[in-house]
Parts: sequence; structure tokens; C-alpha cells
Amino acid sequence: MRGSSLATRLFLSATAWVVAVLLITGVALSSVYRSASERAFDRRLNLYLRTLIAEVATPDEPPDHQFQSLGEPLFDLPLSGWYWEVVRTDPDKEDVRASRSLWDKRLPKLEDRGIELSSSGVRVGYVDGPEGQTLRMAERPVDLGADGKYRVAVAGDATEIFDETRTFDYYLGGTFAALTIGLLLTTVFQVRFGLAPLKRISDAIADIRSGRAEQLEGEFPVEIAPLARETNALIDANREIVERARTHVGNLAHAIKTPLSVIVNEATAHERDVFTAKILEQADVMRNQVAHHLERARLAARLTVIATVVDVAPVIEALRRTMEKIHRDRGIAIDVEASADVKFRGERQDLEEMAGNLVDNACKWARSRVFIEASVHPASGVEPAMLHIMVDDDGRGLSDDERMQVSQRGQRLDETKPGSGLGLSIVTDLAALYGGKLILASAPIGGLRAELVLPAA
Repeated sequence: MRGSSLATRLFLSATAWVVAVLLITGVALSSVYRSASERAFDRRLNLYLRTLIAEVATPDEPPDHQFQSLGEPLFDLPLSGWYWEVVRTDPDKEDVRASRSLWDKRLPKLEDRGIELSSSGVRVGYVDGPEGQTLRMAERPVDLGADGKYRVAVAGDATEIFDETRTFDYYLGGTFAALTIGLLLTTVFQVRFGLAPLKRISDAIADIRSGRAEQLEGEFPVEIAPLARETNALIDANREIVERARTHVGNLAHAIKTPLSVIVNEATAHERDVFTAKILEQADVMRNQVAHHLERARLAARLTVIATVVDVAPVIEALRRTMEKIHRDRGIAIDVEASADVKFRGERQDLEEMAGNLVDNACKWARSRVFIEASVHPASGVEPAMLHIMVDDDGRGLSDDERMQVSQRGQRLDETKPGSGLGLSIVTDLAALYGGKLILASAPIGGLRAELVLPAA
């Protein structure tokens, strides 16, 4: 049951218990009913047995009329399955009288089968009859003193017991099958109804993660309400921590940038000093380092907030219009292919920052054309659906070594182009924080392809 849902485990456990209990109960009831049928059959045999013993003890009737008071026609029908037998066991006066149904057969002795006498002086057990029938037989030794010793036995066809027990088992099985189905349906209803609030919480948390909701909403049972309250409190606390982190990042940025500006200004005022160039160089390195790490801290803090869902097409279209205005004097044509149903699971400003860096770089290096395509690759197996934003330009492109170089922070291939060299590094870091990546390759239109892979909504 590893990996199965709680509802499935509860249902399987309940099913196992129900089946086990009903099976044990069914076996017990079948055994009790069989014992009851045997006792009823034995009472009938004992009645015939006492009648025969009375006939033996008071032989008032002539021999040809003796043993006629049993009142059971089956004793007269040959090999009917109902038999009686009276055997005189005196060594010198052995005599056998039997029912007509026995024909010329004899009944076996229960004593020879190791069956002991009961407290009432009767042996009872199952034996094989003359025609292979299974008989239920009662046997009793009778000592009449001077009138002799006898062994009186009565046997009846045990098929009656077996048939009644089998019929009872059929009805019992049908009843228990219906009861099992009813109990299982009731269990399914109870499990689904009882776990419905947990399913609602699960769906609500999924909505929060995907940005469709901000908190768990709605009424919950008293047993589940504390969980919902604590979850909402945890979400609120997380937002507060993130807001404080953003504030600290901003304060730290201002606190560090101001001393750096002072250092640069002072160094610039003393241009003739031999150390000025070195100070300006290291201050620039420090500024890039601070900018990079502050940006990473800001992005990491922002990503701790529950994600929202952003439509990609409007963001790309806004970037296209902006870049066409910025590069109007160069006549760069920007083509966009993005369907309206493409969505990004994250914050809009992060998407704008990543896509904006890629489009800006493409426009800087393009000769005349930039092509932007946004599409979603559907989920496959354990891989979730991913958003792919491809930005192609028709510039000179990059070699493998140059692609690795531009991905490093502060690295620029052409110092004549504006920028700090942090753009692709920030895109790479931010994409990684979202569980995505940036791939640089050759574009079909001749220049560089920058493919941004991010989680899709």
C-alpha cells in the first residue's frame, strides 16, 4: 500500500476487517446450525431407540407383531436409509432382529469404532450404510438380567443433516454477501465523507501554491478547523518574514551603495594619485558583487512567497513594444509567437526581469530581426509542465567558450555595448531559483538562441 492515499488505505483496512469478521462469524454460525441439526436428528433417533428398548423389555406381542409401533414407513422400505437392529449379545443365545429396510444387511457397531458411551448410556456417531449412505446412528446396550443382554441400534440417513446445513450455508452466504456489500458501501461513504474536509484542504493548498488563492477559506469540522487555522497562520507568518527580508535587503543595498559612491567620488577627485585607478577598479568589482548578491537575495526572498499565475503573452507583447521604441533608430523588427493560454507559475516582475534581459540582449546584438516564441511543453511522467521562452536574434552569435563566459556575472564580450554584465547571470540565477534553467544555443535565423525554461501553470 506504499504510496496509496489515506482513503484507499482506510477502505482496504475496513474491507479486510469486515471480510474477516463476517467469515469467522459465518463459519461459527454454520457450525452451530450443524450441531443444532444433529441434536434434533439425535432426538428423533433416541425416540425410536427408546421405543425399541421398550419392545425388547416387555415382549407382550407375538414375535410377528413385535416392533410395529415405531410408526415410520421407511423402516419397511428396502435400503431406504432408515434402519433398526436388535441383537441379543448373550454368548449362547445370539439372536438378530432387524427392520425390513436392512434387507439381509447388518449395521456396524459403534463400539468397534472407538465411540464411547455418553452420560445417558448411548453411543452416537456417523457410519457407512449398506448402500454407501452416510448414516447417523444411535446405539445402546441393554441388560435385562435373566431375560438377556441386547444391543439396540437405530440409524437414519444423514443426508437430511447435510442438506439442511448446506441450505442454511447458502442462505447465510447470500445474507452475508449482501451485508458485506452494504457495509463496504457504508464504509466507502463514511471514508469519503469523513475525509472530504482533508481533500478540501489539499485542494485549497494546491490553489495557494498555484496562485489561485491566498488562504484556506470556508468552514471546516471542529476536528479539522485547528489545522486550517494553523496553516493560514503559517502562510501569514511566511509573508511577514519575506516582507521583512525585502526591507532588510533594500536597507542593506542603500547602506552599502552610499559608502561605495563616496569612495568612487574621492578617488575620482584625486586622479593624479597612483592608487586611483586600482581603487576605481576594485570599487567597480565591489559594486558588481554587491549588486549581484543583493539581487540574488531579493529574488530568493520573493520566491518564498506563495506563487501566482501570470499570463505570458501580455508580458512578451509589452516587452516587444518597449524594445521597438528603444531600438527604433536601428530598425529592429521583433516578431512574437505566444498563445493566450500560456501561463507562468511565478511572479510577474520576475518574468518581466528574465524575459526583459534576454530580449534586451537580443536587440543589442541583432542586425535587423528578433524572434520571440513562448510555448508550454506538457507534463510527461514525473516531469511537470514547463514553459519555454525562446529569444532568437540574427546577430553574429556566440561560440561555446563565449556562451560560458557571458553566463558568468560581470562578464561582457563587448565593452561598447551598454550594461553591467549582470543580465544573463541574474537570469540564470533567477531561473534556477524557480527550478528552471537558461540554455544558450544557435538560432535558426543565424544568431544566438536564448531558451528560458520555467515552471508552467
